Amino acid sequence: MMGSVEPTRPLRVVLADDHASIRAGLRLLLDTADDIEVIGEAADGAAAVRQVQALRPDVVIMDARMPGTDGISATRQIVGAGACEVLMLTTFDLDEVVFGALRAGAAGFLLKSAEPRELLEAIRRVGAGDGVVAPEVTRKLLRAFADTGDDSRGDPRGDGGAGGHGLTGPSAGPGRATLPAPGSRPLAEVLTPREIDVLGALGRGLSNAQIAEELVISLATVKTHVSSVLAKLHLNSRMQAAILAREAGLAQ
Repeated sequence: MMGSVEPTRPLRVVLADDHASIRAGLRLLLDTADDIEVIGEAADGAAAVRQVQALRPDVVIMDARMPGTDGISATRQIVGAGACEVLMLTTFDLDEVVFGALRAGAAGFLLKSAEPRELLEAIRRVGAGDGVVAPEVTRKLLRAFADTGDDSRGDPRGDGGAGGHGLTGPSAGPGRATLPAPGSRPLAEVLTPREIDVLGALGRGLSNAQIAEELVISLATVKTHVSSVLAKLHLNSRMQAAILAREAGLAQ
């Protein structure tokens, strides 16, 4: 997982959208925030990847659908390289876009209809190492994972018999998202009890600061646990971890 930025400098942002007017509007909005600095723009996914390699931003605001290399493919490359966080911003909440962003490892997903204050807060949260998902998208994801039924759920702490919770996530199919996962071992064989607590908190949408307060641990310790959870479960983002936590019944 990419680390949070230092609070002593503005968040460095690259805007990736094939419409110049949208990039201009986003730049005008972000320029009103003292703690956010736009350092580059890209009109397609390939250019976004090049900008990230050259400028090393903290966050890319990525349009999902662009000519040539689309936003989802670009996100996969950027996240896979551990370069920075990606906030997907799109007019579409179609399953293929939502699940594509999830699988690619986007740290956040907002619709372009979001209010300006929501966008600014989302950028800050993603830049701080937290995740954010539009409420409309959250409902869509939860419906898809709920459709898998209870038979895939076992005791997430590992003492509920042979069933246990597999890490493979829901099976692929229409309206389903498949999380990358290493096999079918119970969570308690992979994560420590504290990491399971952190995973459950991610499933409830808590920020790092909120997790620290709830578990009475330092912010640095939370970040260490989150990074460990993502690494052990072979996940690319907090969004993926949150969905897995909900599917495992940890986010009650």
